[in-house]
Amino acid sequence: MARIQPVQVDNANPKTAQLLQSVEKKMGSVPNLISTLANSPAAAQAYLGFAQALAGGSLPAPLREQISLAVGQTNECDYCVAAHSYLGHKAGLGEEDILDARRGTASDEKAAAALGFARKIVENRGWVSDEDVEEVRRAEFTEGQIAEIVANVALNIFTNYFNHVAGTEVDFPAVPTLAAA
Repeated sequence: MARIQPVQVDNANPKTAQLLQSVEKKMGSVPNLISTLANSPAAAQAYLGFAQALAGGSLPAPLREQISLAVGQTNECDYCVAAHSYLGHKAGLGEEDILDARRGTASDEKAAAALGFARKIVENRGWVSDEDVEEVRRAEFTEGQIAEIVANVALNIFTNYFNHVAGTEVDFPAVPTLAAA
C-alpha cells in the first residue's frame, strides 16, 4: 500500500499540474513514480531532468535499461524492475536480455562488464576497486561512459529508494520473481 499518495492532475497546484500534463503528453500516461514524486515538484523535476540528460549521453538506451534492471534487482525494487522490464522491451531488449540484466550479466561482453560494474557500485556503496575500474576500461568504456554508468546507477538508486519509502504502487506489467542463484 502506498505510504505517499500520488498527486492527481485535477487537484494539483498549477506548477505541478503543468509538470504532470507534460509527462502525460510525452509518455501517454503518468507513471505512479512520477505522480508520487510530484508531491515535490523539485524532486520530480530533478528526476526528469537527470533522466533526460542521461538519455542524451553516449550510453545506448538498451544498456541504460539493463543498468536500471541490474540496480533495481540488486535493491529489490519491484516497481523499478517492472518498469524497466517494460521499458527494456520498448528499447529492443528480449526476455532473456531482461532476465540476464536482472542477474547483473549480459550475453554481450561489453554490456556484461558495465552491468557487473554497476552491481559492484551498488553492493559496495560506490567503493569499487582499481581493478573494477580497469575491468570496465578493458571492456572499452571511455572515462565519460564510466561516469555515465555511475550516473545511471545513482539515478536508479534514487528511484529505488524513493519507491521503497513511498510504497509506490506498481503500474507496469508484473514480472516473474528470479529464481535464487
